[in-house]
Amino acid sequence: MTEVATARRSRITPEREAELYEAVLDLLREVGYDALTMDAVAARTRSSKATLYRQWGGKAELVAKAVRHSKPGGSADEVDTGSLKGDLHALTLRSDDCEMEQNSALMRGLAMAMHGNPDLLKAFREHLIEPEMAEFRRVIQRAIDRGEVHADNPAIGFVMHMMIGGFAARTLIDEQPPTQQFLLSYIDAVVLPALGAPTH
Repeated sequence: MTEVATARRSRITPEREAELYEAVLDLLREVGYDALTMDAVAARTRSSKATLYRQWGGKAELVAKAVRHSKPGGSADEVDTGSLKGDLHALTLRSDDCEMEQNSALMRGLAMAMHGNPDLLKAFREHLIEPEMAEFRRVIQRAIDRGEVHADNPAIGFVMHMMIGGFAARTLIDEQPPTQQFLLSYIDAVVLPALGAPTH
C-alpha cells in the first residue's frame, strides 16, 4: 500500500514540478505570501487543488520547496577549490546579480510573512535553513581538515549568520541590492578574518 501511495504522489514529472515552482514564485512576487492561495496556484498552473495538497500538503511546504528549487544548482560537495576563500567565492558566484536582486526582494517579503506564520517558518527551517547550514558546515569542516581554520574558533557557529547578515544588510543600510562584488568583498573583509582563514 505504501509503495502505491508513493507512486501516486510522485506522478508529477520533474519538468512539471519545476513549472509549478516557477508559477508559485511568480505569484509570490505579485501578491506576497499572505495573499497567495492554493486556488490561485491551481488556476495559474492548470492543476487541481487536490493534486497540490496531495503533493505538498499545504501552502508553506509548497512555497519553501519552490524557493529551495530556485536556488542555484550544485552543492558544497561539488565546490571544492582547495581553499576556504575559493569555496565561499564559488558558492557566491552561483547566483548572478539579477538573481540576487530578485531573491533579496523575495526573501524580505517572506521574512516578514514568517513572523505571523509558524508553519512557514517551520517549512523554511526544514527545507532551506537546515540544508544550507549543513552545506556551510561541510565547507568549514574541509577548511579545518586543511588546517586553514582552528576547530575551536568561536566564529564557526556564526558563519551562516554572517552570510545572511551581509546579504540582508546591503539593502537595509546601503539601499542597494546585494551583488557578487559586494558579497565577495564582504567574505574577504569579514567572514575569512573572523574565521582566522587566509584572505589571499
